[in-house]
Amino acid sequence: MKQDKYILAIDHGTSGVKVSIISVHGQVVVSDFEKTPIHFLPGGGAEQDPEDWWNALLATSKRLVGKGAVPADAIEAVCVSSTFSSTVAVDAQGNHLMNSLTWMDSRGAPYVAEAMKGFPSVMGYGLLKIVEWVTKTAGAPSLSGKDDVAHVLLWKNEFPQVYEKTHMFLPSKDYLNLRLTGEFAASFDSMHLFWTTDTRDINRVHYDDRLIRILGLDREKLPPLKGSTEILGPVLPAVADEIGLPRDVKVVMGSPDHQCALIGSGAVREYEGHVYIGTSSWVQCIVPFKKSDIFHAIASFPTAIPGKYQSVNEQDLAGGCLGFLADNILFHKNDLVTGEPPENPYEIMDEVARRVEPGSHKLIFTPWLNGERTPVDSTTLRGGLYNISKTTNLDHIVRAFLEGVAYNTRWSLGYVEKFVKRPLNPLNIVGGGARSDVWCQIFADVLDREIRQVKDPLQANARGAAFIASVGLGCIGFDDIPDLISYEASFAPRPENRRIYDELFGCFLEIYKKNRGMFGRLNQESSA
Repeated sequence: MKQDKYILAIDHGTSGVKVSIISVHGQVVVSDFEKTPIHFLPGGGAEQDPEDWWNALLATSKRLVGKGAVPADAIEAVCVSSTFSSTVAVDAQGNHLMNSLTWMDSRGAPYVAEAMKGFPSVMGYGLLKIVEWVTKTAGAPSLSGKDDVAHVLLWKNEFPQVYEKTHMFLPSKDYLNLRLTGEFAASFDSMHLFWTTDTRDINRVHYDDRLIRILGLDREKLPPLKGSTEILGPVLPAVADEIGLPRDVKVVMGSPDHQCALIGSGAVREYEGHVYIGTSSWVQCIVPFKKSDIFHAIASFPTAIPGKYQSVNEQDLAGGCLGFLADNILFHKNDLVTGEPPENPYEIMDEVARRVEPGSHKLIFTPWLNGERTPVDSTTLRGGLYNISKTTNLDHIVRAFLEGVAYNTRWSLGYVEKFVKRPLNPLNIVGGGARSDVWCQIFADVLDREIRQVKDPLQANARGAAFIASVGLGCIGFDDIPDLISYEASFAPRPENRRIYDELFGCFLEIYKKNRGMFGRLNQESSA
């Protein structure tokens, strides 16, 4: 193993860009963050300006390199982790033609439904089409309209001038790689939610012309495919000079956030599970097979580890629910709330939640503020607080938000464990939510699983990107990673809380079953 070599790891998330300098063995030296805005539009639109991403990447990278925490010539490579299913349309010069459509943008749903319809119909899909897609890709375009393919179809149908001018449609990671190197390419894993690649042979993932034709897309607008550990090229001289990097620094292809978080969590062996709690959330593990559960939106996708699949699922909002609670309820400015919010609202929420008995006096929060992806695919589900009484107060609500996200995770975990045919225990937890000891214990109690709190959990995506680059440079192998991971703490489920959480989880599922029709009627127009 090389010593004293470092990776400039880019973690591009929904809320902003975090850049870290991480050793090839996963030790975080220094980190910086810059927020980027998101723009919500009527009809399910959720856009971001790619120039905001790029400016944030440059600013944070320059600040970090300029601090001199490590010599600039010790930085061997740059590697990007980025949000899965945020899409950019670029011209032949690499200029973006419109805002990126993010993973929350559902406006393409009608066009996916039109492309995938047929007779007989199964769950909104034509039977022959769904069989072909699942056979080749392990899944199919989501009818919620939040996949990359839906974004491309939206451009084609509602912004034809953008579609015609587009040289290539790129996942957000690969757009940032283009800005870094001038090279048009995407990785096998980042392109998966375009639903145009045949993944039956994990060692020979390739575009499928028939799928592309059924969707009505232009093959030449899709980028060349590479492995996540491949070197794309050197950083452009002007970019290297601006950041303060040597001109021979390499850019490694990298991976989307799902795949990077798994690697950064240390759960790189088969059936080792991890939970990610960021804006969204998921429960995932490496699997040795290609398989699909189309009823609960779980499938085997390509991962950054050559020759391996990853069981992929995602729930729409997790930590994002706490942001909603803080911004829209607790500190929303009006005639009742006029002061500035505290600097540490989430730490205060933790302390408030710690004082409340498990179960929050049987108050139940459902976290479907933006619909849901797994284990049900719906744009119309909505959040709520159930079983409010005269004794309910804000303390109960705060803890109920934490518990509601955990109930939702347990809902998904049950189907993931059926998918892999075994319990996932222990579970490594990463993401911003993993910083909360209170929340980690709630997850342990609700899931009835040991929860291992990975050290520097906010760095999981960046650490994963650094490990991918380290493998690409030949400094480590993926099998070395578990020994390079440290844990802050381990949380065992507390038997005394088993009964209350089993009862409330049962009620949580009942709320979904009894109210999904009502949510569909109430929100059909707003999601259309």
